[in-house]
Amino acid sequence: MSYRAKLFVFVLGALAVLVAFHVGSSALDTISRLNAIEAERDDWQRPAAVIQALDLRRDDVVVDLGCGSGYFTLKLSSQVGERGRVIAEDIRRLPLAFLWFRAAERGEHNVRVVLGKPADPLLPPRVNAVLISNTYHEFTDARPILVHVYQALVPGGRLVVVDRQPKPQTSEHEISPDRVEGDLHQVNFEIVSRQDRFIQNDSYGENWWLIVAQKP
Repeated sequence: MSYRAKLFVFVLGALAVLVAFHVGSSALDTISRLNAIEAERDDWQRPAAVIQALDLRRDDVVVDLGCGSGYFTLKLSSQVGERGRVIAEDIRRLPLAFLWFRAAERGEHNVRVVLGKPADPLLPPRVNAVLISNTYHEFTDARPILVHVYQALVPGGRLVVVDRQPKPQTSEHEISPDRVEGDLHQVNFEIVSRQDRFIQNDSYGENWWLIVAQKP
């Protein structure tokens, strides 16, 4: 190899190292900020109550549908144990990449990241429970997603949906529990419980509801 060729390879290698260092540094900074935001979220989100509603057992398979960067996914990991599985599904690649890195960093080896489709979360069969937190309001058409969730769940499997109550002046990023309960009935889910005031006045002054449904 000529001197110029060696120099060219060296420069390319150096640039690759610099890019990797920059990306890695940015990723670590983002993860640090995520951890801080999630610590604040713990103060009002009531994660323990949400997880309790899923009624999980050791070795269960649970889905965090619309998982984002993994706020609930990482909490669910310890609930099902090493032989259980947490399916972390989202239709956005970047949050899933951060979640994969965070799970690996924490040694949460029972987390499986899944890139779903807008109308099909691509769930495996024999799922014990599904959580849809702060995501239902984003669905363009909830019915096909609920059908896939219903088909994936074992008989007696639970679906927990938690989202924001609509405010009088706007319905952006919010949805009413009445509408969601109607959607669930259409797909043959049974309603186990409903709390219209599950969270009152979160850090943004918004209220949240929680619905627990079950596959007969």
